[in-house]
Amino acid sequence: MYFKRKAYDKLLEWKNLYSDRYAVLLEGARRVGKSTIAENFAKNEYKSYILIDFSKTTNNILECFDDIGNLNIFFLRLQAETGITLYEHESLIIFDEVQLFPKARQAIKHLVADGRYSYLETGSLISIKKNVKDILIPSEEMKIQVYPMDYEEFCDATGSSYALLRQIYDCGTAIGQATNRKLMRDLRIYMAVGGMPQAVEAYVNGRNFSEIDMVKRQIISLYEEDFKKIDSSGRLSAMYHSIPAQLAKDTRKYRITSAIGSRNNTKAEELLYELIDSKTVLPCFNSTDPRVSLADTKDFNSYKLYVSDTGLFVTLMFIDRSVTENDVYAKLLSDKLPANLGYLYENLMAQMIAASGRELYYHTWSKKESTHYYEVDFLISDGSKVNAFEIKSSGVGKHESINEFCRRFSQNVNKSYLISQKDVGKEGNLLLKPFYLVPFLVKGA
Repeated sequence: MYFKRKAYDKLLEWKNLYSDRYAVLLEGARRVGKSTIAENFAKNEYKSYILIDFSKTTNNILECFDDIGNLNIFFLRLQAETGITLYEHESLIIFDEVQLFPKARQAIKHLVADGRYSYLETGSLISIKKNVKDILIPSEEMKIQVYPMDYEEFCDATGSSYALLRQIYDCGTAIGQATNRKLMRDLRIYMAVGGMPQAVEAYVNGRNFSEIDMVKRQIISLYEEDFKKIDSSGRLSAMYHSIPAQLAKDTRKYRITSAIGSRNNTKAEELLYELIDSKTVLPCFNSTDPRVSLADTKDFNSYKLYVSDTGLFVTLMFIDRSVTENDVYAKLLSDKLPANLGYLYENLMAQMIAASGRELYYHTWSKKESTHYYEVDFLISDGSKVNAFEIKSSGVGKHESINEFCRRFSQNVNKSYLISQKDVGKEGNLLLKPFYLVPFLVKGA
């Protein structure tokens, strides 16, 4: 089953404007749909294409890259081995899972300069040291990030009306309790299923939530296998699995030692960046001074980690069970899960911000004469100012932190939002918005 994906539109832009000067690399976590997008794009937009999947190709194909100095021979061998005819300026060559054969990635420079054909790469773990060791990374390579399906893509796949949400957002006023509850129920289905195409396909095909959960567990198992290839000690898996528990503790930052114990700091940092590079997690950095550029005040020692897909996050929360039963999902869909699961909605917010192509930031500071602290969950740059977001899983409750933040940084804050399941509203300068409008808030910032 093929779903409409936003990365396809970006590929079209690349083909029309840049394909004569650059190869394009679809980068993202395993199982987010990179290969499917690439092949559908090739079928629809080119006269012919050759797909080389480096996870299962033949030695004969690999040996073709020994002749890269003589491109005439290279292309002749490639066509002979695949039985596919290439047409100048009308054919695409796909290097799928290119990280498994770095020699092909290095060849991009010469292939693009030759100019006969276009080149599309897909890859995950693309910057891991062993995957770039001894090769020159081509500067003739444009990157397109592929994320799990965002809420718009999910609505499109499941036949829900995303255009209605745009109208509600543009309207800017409350929609009414009954409609708001219905729209939140729809969004919780997305939280439960997530945006991994295999899980979405299972949902569209009418599978129950236990069956969908098994699909997600298989994806998590695949990630664990990848993590063990990078670090056989199992510490990367431990770091990944500890994300829900660490967010549940509501601490100021992720603690590697809580996940893997006290170890060599340099090695722990390497593991962290390998985990981030796998695109299976979303790092959210503490901005030490939101008065300045968020990127310039990023604290690399103070960060939180979220799971790149909220559907996988739900499964990770209950991974100690043999399967997450339908009743757990029923409780999530009817909003009957324990109230302390606010961090699940935090993860949803992180995923929505990341899907808009933005980095994640938060800000925390100590309360005077207290061991407690203030924290604003998310910050987004908006011109020379910032928009601040506080997340509440159910009611709007107390929101001391964001109020204090707006007082403290009044010259630097453009808009402040409290995101919850409640309808649109306003408290002073604080804008109250439901979660299903977040994609429009972060896109417009």
